[in-house]
Amino acid sequence: MLCLGFILLLALGSSLGAAFPRDALKKSCSLSKYQFLAPHELDAVQKMKDQFKNIMLLLDLKCHTKLFHRNWNTAELSVPDRMMLVEAELDLATATLGLPTGPMFAKTHQRPLAFLTQAQEDLRGCMATENPSHQPSRKLRHWLQKLEMAKKTETTGCLEASAILHISQVLHDLRCAALQERCP
Repeated sequence: MLCLGFILLLALGSSLGAAFPRDALKKSCSLSKYQFLAPHELDAVQKMKDQFKNIMLLLDLKCHTKLFHRNWNTAELSVPDRMMLVEAELDLATATLGLPTGPMFAKTHQRPLAFLTQAQEDLRGCMATENPSHQPSRKLRHWLQKLEMAKKTETTGCLEASAILHISQVLHDLRCAALQERCP
């Protein structure tokens, strides 16, 4: 009798396994580790930003695009839009931080670049599982077009300056994407 019960249990388990594929049982994406950033990560980003501001005083950049000046707030976007926004911001930030620089500034780039690259990978993993076919809202689509145009028309120095000087906003937007529901 016990043997028959065991066979029935195995048969039931295998039929349930076929009814619910393993992929359906995977945990959903979690960006919760970006809700509250570690102080040492924030310090490294701030140090890089401060050092870049000092370098900016020596440069005479003529930048025309103001990428991070938007007429809307990140909190107004849906969660999938927030994730797309942060992905684009992180793409810009990691691309510019990965560019060759002087030896002193290259050292300050290392920790923020590693952190932002990890966030970028985590976010991409989430986007692939959460809502891969999401179409951006009109607000976000317009900003993404502005970003693409800036990549084609602005100098590398302007793009780098924009990404580094607004890195705090990128981190805020990452936090908003991680919060999922509400965003301050």
